[in-house]
Amino acid sequence: MPFIGHLSPALAAWPDRPIRFLVPFGTGGPVDVIARLIAPPLAESLKVSIFIENKVGAAGSIGVGMAARSDPDGYTILVTSNTMVINPLLYLNIPYDPVNDFLPLVDMAGSPTVFAVQPKLGVKNLKEFVALAKQRAGSLNYASSGFATPAHLAAEFLKSRAGIEMTHVPFNGGGPAVQGLLSGAVDMVSTALPGAHPQIVSGNLTAIGVTGAKRWFDLPDIPTMVEAGYSGFVLDTYTMMLLPAKTPREIADKLTAATMDILKQPEIVAKIRKVGFEVTAGDSESLKTRIAAELPLWAEVVKQAGIKPK
Repeated sequence: MPFIGHLSPALAAWPDRPIRFLVPFGTGGPVDVIARLIAPPLAESLKVSIFIENKVGAAGSIGVGMAARSDPDGYTILVTSNTMVINPLLYLNIPYDPVNDFLPLVDMAGSPTVFAVQPKLGVKNLKEFVALAKQRAGSLNYASSGFATPAHLAAEFLKSRAGIEMTHVPFNGGGPAVQGLLSGAVDMVSTALPGAHPQIVSGNLTAIGVTGAKRWFDLPDIPTMVEAGYSGFVLDTYTMMLLPAKTPREIADKLTAATMDILKQPEIVAKIRKVGFEVTAGDSESLKTRIAAELPLWAEVVKQAGIKPK
């Protein structure tokens, strides 16, 4: 329930100095893009500056761990993807607990993973790509935004379901992964849609499948994985805001309310859609429920993909 009543003098003064958006991925990737869209209007609403710090490494675990250990004073906000839910399934030594170390704020926006190739590869759809992968018997490779990311698991799930072999080439973020494909360093990219969206629209990349429940609104020719014959293959990446667990509830409620108001603004919705996300605008309770529900879902994906914690 939102806080009702009078704030203490210290909390009433919040915020009275700059706020840090801690983003555990590189610049240009999906999470970074959403953070940079939300930061200016939120700064205006709170009447304080917001700066973004990108702390990359270990598929986001380094930055998430740093956020978990930050002072619970409302001046460090973690902006991350559901990779933080997945990492504990894949790493033996994770510096945070996704449930107990954080106070969920807002489920901001979601996007499917997209599988894309260069046109010169000569395949036009997923069926042709799978046939090529079988023909080349393990010689193809693919880029993702890093080990343990939703995009990485989606590709490993594809390998398992299609019966193909590919070598994983992890990058530090979706932006670098797409550049890896454009440069010819890899044969395919598996990434959250925003990172590849401009290149798909321009024709520089050919999208062969999306993992959403339905086709993307401005890419109507790209079939979903379910339509391509892979039942149950619906795996989204979503971007969320969280605070260290012991942050006062009053601060969390103020941040949640301000962010939810921003996500209702038509111009913000349009900007978020333009970069390949759909606004989800889930409040603290719905985000908490979503995180709890996703733990067993991704555990099953990891199991089917045959990935062992390391």
